Amino acid sequence: MRDQAERLREIVNSQNNKPPVRRARTIAITSGKGGVGKTNLSVNLAIHLSKLGQRVTLIDTDLGLANIDLIMGLTPKYHLGHFLSGEQSLSDIVIEGPAGVRVIAGGSGFQELADLSPWQVDHCITNLAVLEEDNDFIILDTGAGISNKVIRFLLAAEEIIVVTIPEPTAIADAYGVIKIISRENSSAKVYVAVNMVENQEEGEQVYERLMLVAEKFLHFPLEPLGFIFNDATVSKAVKRQQPFALTYPESKASLSILKIAQKMLALPEQSPGGLTLFLRRLFSRQLSG
Repeated sequence: MRDQAERLREIVNSQNNKPPVRRARTIAITSGKGGVGKTNLSVNLAIHLSKLGQRVTLIDTDLGLANIDLIMGLTPKYHLGHFLSGEQSLSDIVIEGPAGVRVIAGGSGFQELADLSPWQVDHCITNLAVLEEDNDFIILDTGAGISNKVIRFLLAAEEIIVVTIPEPTAIADAYGVIKIISRENSSAKVYVAVNMVENQEEGEQVYERLMLVAEKFLHFPLEPLGFIFNDATVSKAVKRQQPFALTYPESKASLSILKIAQKMLALPEQSPGGLTLFLRRLFSRQLSG
């Protein structure tokens, strides 16, 4: 175990000596519980950013319930697990999605992240880091909740969007995620997006509640990102396996996410680390064994 840890340290440290490359902005999107629209936000935010002229890759890391491909009407032949195992190259698993968004589908492979061999770590860091050079945004759709698999991604991320809805249990679960991030990844910038609101006042009330308790008990600042109106066209689009940003571009939900995309472009990124730093931090958590 010690020999493996030494080898993993060498791999991660070797990346620090490589010439700097352009850094894509890497954002993890998560939620305290399922059913709050996290994946719909990930997909439609990626599409709106692409329509605004950004180069975007969307990666599905929600391995238990990976469904980005379903929402986007895609049938990927390969997924992330095939890449990690070395069965397929990065170019084999990246597919072209709607509106020019590139997609990496979820699948088995990251379940045993801590058990990846040194070769797999080297393979992952070296090859995925190539995405830095040809993207403005890399969006990671994580799983919901606070399982070890989800938290591992959040503790490596520099920018995180926490999605919730105006329900007490969802707000409490979102606070639980924020609490862990504040304790274990305090340098991260955390944004809050409130989904399924009936009006602006409802969305603002959720922001204020979360920001108040985060400031009072965690001394951790949150950034209000925006809210998405409750909209019947969302479920219609999901049933058609088409993103509502394309199927119903003028819908309330689509226009809400467009505002969020515009705000993301206006906000400065937290740091220039990008995907490369994310990967180093992700894998460095298994180096202390």
